[in-house]
Amino acid sequence: MIRVHRIPFSTNVERVALAAGHKSVPIEWVDHADGDRSGVIELSGQRLVPVAELGTEVVRGSMRIVDRIEADHPEPPLYAADPVELAASRITMDWFERVWKGPPNALDGAEPPDADALRARSRRWTGWLCELLGTAPYFAGERLGVVDVCVFPFLKYAVVDPDPGDTEPFHAILAELLRADPHPELDAWVRRVDAHPRA
Repeated sequence: MIRVHRIPFSTNVERVALAAGHKSVPIEWVDHADGDRSGVIELSGQRLVPVAELGTEVVRGSMRIVDRIEADHPEPPLYAADPVELAASRITMDWFERVWKGPPNALDGAEPPDADALRARSRRWTGWLCELLGTAPYFAGERLGVVDVCVFPFLKYAVVDPDPGDTEPFHAILAELLRADPHPELDAWVRRVDAHPRA
């Protein structure tokens, strides 16, 4: 069984929970308080979660853990078999990590001088994601895929309110940015993915 260390309400942890739930892979969760990550640091040398233990191997980073789950449990697949589709998925995920998440990260704290420009950029880029999704059930087409797993824990705040116990400002910022414009197809996608099981 995979052991995964987590903190409450983590977007990155939800990626692992969604991938493992899709494949019916059991996870032994190890809970840590957000304010005390000493156990995570002792295990992995850094404070970010999730961190997975696979036997004696320690794997850091949500999408690296998803990659390992896919490699060890290939059915049902999250990754496309077609090389072109796979490359497109990887480009989309990298763009999401390095570009789309930029504005909400920059707004998480004291408001920067370019806050209005950041909000406008976020709205434009979210619109691009809506165009990429189109009217398909999932980003991969007819089935849940790795792009859905990667982006859902962040985009879900277009519909899902932050938990009352969630004091992470970043999640409230995501909700504000994602609700600035109507996008019914994205909202329907959120509800569709949210219905999938979690580990």
